[in-house]
Amino acid sequence: MRITHIGHSCLLVETGGARILTDPGAFTEGFEDLTEIDAIAVTHQHLDHLDVDRLPALLAKNPEAVVLAEPETAAVLARSGIPALPLTLDEPVALKEATLTALGGVHAEIHADIPLIGNVGLRIGAPGDPTLFHPGDSYGAQPDDIDLLAVPLNAPWAKFSETANFVRAIGPGRLFPIHDSLLKPTGREVYLRNLSGLLPEHSQLMDLAGQGATEV
Repeated sequence: MRITHIGHSCLLVETGGARILTDPGAFTEGFEDLTEIDAIAVTHQHLDHLDVDRLPALLAKNPEAVVLAEPETAAVLARSGIPALPLTLDEPVALKEATLTALGGVHAEIHADIPLIGNVGLRIGAPGDPTLFHPGDSYGAQPDDIDLLAVPLNAPWAKFSETANFVRAIGPGRLFPIHDSLLKPTGREVYLRNLSGLLPEHSQLMDLAGQGATEV
């Protein structure tokens, strides 16, 4: 498996012969220039995970790519004239030799007065490769068969103690931060330093930001 952290929650995951792009949002630069994409998977409709204005440019360069989205998000895309297949919870989607499965279903609460929306986590794997989990904006889904965890580092909905407990509950062999665009570099280092001191013994914290394609 090769992973490129494009920015914020946007990852290019290469596994099982497939190139899968997650959450091409407004905080991420350059995703629209990517080519040879097989699938674009969107966890939920918030603009930092889905830039509806720039998505057509990405699709123009990848006309064979299938868009897979949380059901409410698929409806949003349809209203914008962008066909998307709604992801069904716990139903695997085959992408060449890779498999993508949606887990969870609801975005984390930001405030009691803000209505909840749909959110799916993405479990991605292929024979012989690690299994990756991208939770979108929720710590609700906590699968127990994850080798590699993309952990949201900072968000209006997230509390640091919940972040640490989420990592401990999953207990991945390796993890790396995503959802970090609201942090200045020094603040980001504070988060990473604190998280590194709270990991399960067998877990290794990596940082893929700015590293290009990384073999995992």
